[in-house]
Amino acid sequence: MLTFGFILREPKAETMTKKCQVRGKRPRRGKRYSIRGIAKKKKGIGLNVTGTVKRRFLPNLFKKRFWFSEENRLITLRLSASAIRDIDKKGLAAIIKQLRARGEKI
Repeated sequence: MLTFGFILREPKAETMTKKCQVRGKRPRRGKRYSIRGIAKKKKGIGLNVTGTVKRRFLPNLFKKRFWFSEENRLITLRLSASAIRDIDKKGLAAIIKQLRARGEKI
């Protein structure tokens, strides 16, 4: 048997990403700051950043089921809070049409 320095593995099962299906919101990177000192407003000498730590800002996601009357079935979507408001404004049919035009399977 020939080996090429790597092991062939079976493809991983597709996992659900933390992504809004309508808006495309994903986790973002940022920093958390550790601060010490007394603010100048409070007669101190000012605030100093004593350390930073990397962190993730996660989107506000919900798994939501909608009744899609045109196809007479339930549709489950992973949505951000702002996407739920979009569905309230534009209607479910318009949003589903946009998703299918993008090539998403629903």
